[in-house]
Amino acid sequence: MHSWSFAKGHGTGNDFVLLLDRHGMTDPSPEAVQYLCDRHRGLGADGLLRVVPGSVVPDWSHELSQWFMDYRNADGSVAEMCGNGARVFARYLLDNDLASGPEFTIGTRAGAKTIQVLDGGDIRVGMGTVTVGDDVVVRHDGRDWPAIAADVGNPHAVVLVHRSDLVELDLARTPTWDPPEAFPEGVNVEFLAPPEADRTAVMRVHERGVGETLSCGTGTVAAAAVLGQDRAEAHVCPMTVPGGRVDVALGELDGRRREASLTGPAVIVAEGEVHLPTDLPDDRLLR
Repeated sequence: MHSWSFAKGHGTGNDFVLLLDRHGMTDPSPEAVQYLCDRHRGLGADGLLRVVPGSVVPDWSHELSQWFMDYRNADGSVAEMCGNGARVFARYLLDNDLASGPEFTIGTRAGAKTIQVLDGGDIRVGMGTVTVGDDVVVRHDGRDWPAIAADVGNPHAVVLVHRSDLVELDLARTPTWDPPEAFPEGVNVEFLAPPEADRTAVMRVHERGVGETLSCGTGTVAAAAVLGQDRAEAHVCPMTVPGGRVDVALGELDGRRREASLTGPAVIVAEGEVHLPTDLPDDRLLR
C-alpha cells in the first residue's frame, strides 16, 4: 500500500489537496490526482497543489529557490494559474515555516507571483496582467450568451447576466463556445451579475476540468476586468461568489490590459496521511 502525507485547505470554498514534494520525487499521475480529488472515494477537492522547489521544475527560469505551485485540476489536467490556490499555497508555506511574511514570491506556470500577508490574516496575490479580449458566444442551458474573453494567465469567458439568471443556471454541465478555436485548451466560464445597491458584483463559475466551484480566483479577476473595462482609473471591485467574498484591485487601464491583485481568506483545515488504492499500480501513481 502506498501512503502520501497531505494537507487540505480552501480559499472562499475553493478547496485543494496539498502535497509537499521537497525533492521533486512525487509527481502524481492524472489518475492519482483524480483519486485524491474524488469527493466520494478520495479526499475531495477542486484541485491539487504540489509544493515543489523551483529548482526541479523543467523550464522554470525565475528564482530557483522559490517554492513552485504545481497546480492540477480535479480531472488530472495541468492548469496555468489559480488565484485561490495561490492563497492556500501561501498559507501552507507560512504555517509550515517554508516562507515568512509579510511579503514573498512563489512560482506558477503563469510566472512568479508576489504574496502579501495582511493584518487580520487575509492574503493578497499579485495576479500580474489581466487582458480583456474579443467577443465570443457561450452556449449553455439552451441559450446563446454573449460573452467576452479575458486572459489571466489562463483563459476565461465572462457572461454578463441579471442576478435572477444566476439562480436558474445548471453549471454541472460544461458550457460550449463559439468560435471553437477561441479556446483550444478549454475555458473557465464566469456568469457575472454587475453590482446593485450592495455595490458588490455576484458571480458563479464553471471551472475548466472541474465543474462548478464555490469560487475561482482567476475568474473573479477576469470578471472584474470585464466589468471595469470602461473605467480607466485604478479601482477595487468587491466580488461575491457562493463561497464568500474577495476583493479584486485593478490598476490603470492600458489599452485592454491592466495589472491586478486578488485579496481574500485562506485556511488549512486538515493534515494527515492518505492511502492510495491498491488497484492503482505503481506505474499509475506517478508520471
